[in-house]
This record gives sequence, C-alpha cells and structure tokens, in this order.
Amino acid sequence: MDVLSGILLLCLAVGLYVVCSLYLLRNPWILHKRKRLEFYCRNISHRGGSGEKIENTMEAFTHAVSAGTEMLEMDCHLTSDGYVVISHDSNLMRQTGYDQTVSSLRFQDLPLYEERLEVTFYVGHYSTGKDRQFVLLEDLFKKFPSMPMILEIKENNDLLIKKNPSMPYMFTMKRGILLLLLFYTGLLPFVPLGESLLFFYLPSIINRTYIPEESILKKRFVVYLLQKLTMRKSLFEHLTKRGLQVQLFVCNEESDMEAAFAVGATGVMSDYPTLLTNFIKKHPPPIYN
Repeated sequence: MDVLSGILLLCLAVGLYVVCSLYLLRNPWILHKRKRLEFYCRNISHRGGSGEKIENTMEAFTHAVSAGTEMLEMDCHLTSDGYVVISHDSNLMRQTGYDQTVSSLRFQDLPLYEERLEVTFYVGHYSTGKDRQFVLLEDLFKKFPSMPMILEIKENNDLLIKKNPSMPYMFTMKRGILLLLLFYTGLLPFVPLGESLLFFYLPSIINRTYIPEESILKKRFVVYLLQKLTMRKSLFEHLTKRGLQVQLFVCNEESDMEAAFAVGATGVMSDYPTLLTNFIKKHPPPIYN
C-alpha cells in the first residue's frame, strides 16, 4: 500500500509540474517581468548586406540603411595598434587574398577587400562594390548613432570586450544548449534569462544556400535533427512573450524568409536588405509587443 501511495503521489506531483510548466510557458509574465528593449528589428543586414555590396564596408552599411534595414550585423577584431576593426575573418585570405591576420597588422596597413567576393551564405553568388576598405567600429557608430547593431566579438580578447560599452546580449552556444534543455525538461518557465536576443541558423538553408565547413553539418540526419529540436514555435512564442527577440539567419531567398517568420521569428537576417525589405512590405509579419 505504501508503494502504491508513493507511486500515486509521484504521478500527482509530475502531473502538477507538467500542468504548471505548460501554463507558465504560455503565460510567462506571471513569474517574469517583460524585457523592454529600445529597438524592435525585423530586417537585419548580415555583414551589412554582403549580397548587394562588399561585406562590412561603409558602402555596404550605408546601402543597407538606405534600403530599409532596421539593424546592422557585424563581427569585430582588434588590430596590432589597438583599433577595433569590422571584419568577419581573423585571417584575411578569403577577403583580401593576403594570408595575414587582422591582429598582426596596424589599421593603416590592412589591405583592400577583393573586387569580387562570394556570398558565404549564398553559394555561387557574388557581390561587388566601389568601396573596398575596412571600417573602424568607431566610425560606424559615428555615422549611424541611432541604428541598432549586432556586434559579434570574434576572439577571446578582454581588451576588445572592454572597448565596447554595456549592451543587451544574446545567447552563446553553451547558453543556447542550456535553453533547449530547460525547454524540453519543462524548467524554462521557472528560470530567469539575462539574454535579450536569440540568434540561430534557419536549419533548412544548410547544405542548400549555405555549405558549412563543419563535416557534422553536412550529414542530412544531423540537419534534420537540428531542425526538429530547435525550430519550436512554442519556444519562440515563450521568449517573445518575455520580451526577447528571436532572429533567424541567413535567409537569402523569399521562401526562407517566409519559413523563418512562420515558425515565430521576430526578425530575419539576410545578405540582401533590399529583397528582405520588399518581402516584409508584401508580407508584413506580426509584431510581438
């Protein structure tokens, strides 16, 4: 009888936990104060819109803003003389043809970008532009002081981190894995989150418009599993109700933009800001206030 009572109590406790978890998943404001960010961005330009101009140049950023982007995405490195420069790669071979690192050169010695660059997330497509110079992060801040920007620090450098002010931050890879564990165990509704932004691949682009370097991502089953585990509308809805913004990348075709918004993304990152602007005008996604 004692064993049976214990089993019944356990079942009751588990059932109560599941009910509470599901209720709080749909109604997170009961436990958590909603985050209030000063920006809400549906249109994010990857590397400044690297499909329409040479990536991360001032020309690219300026073009993206004029095309209607609401946020600029970029990566940063530190030069040997202490300047924060916008560059995706640490080694400059792909971008410039020179086998040198950003950290080994002074800012004034950085080479020019190649005249024609392949779009990383749109294999077989290339961009060109008149501007081929690297940009200082400080200069971009001065030119677009009110434009929201995603700043990814590409190296573990305390000095580089200190050169950037306090700002809302996104999930790291480790924190993203923890987020999924919390979601699937039902613990997420009970746990506070310091992050304000979630950025993640739209898995369906992998091995189609984007060919990854990691061999594990070239396996169909892995991509399928990634799609099933991460693209959960209930997860994204929970995060947006808590005031977080969910942004999926890198969507360079209208079908991918549509898929990203359909699964609950608040924003989409693209190499083609003009295409994304026109898509949003034709198919305005919901705004989660």
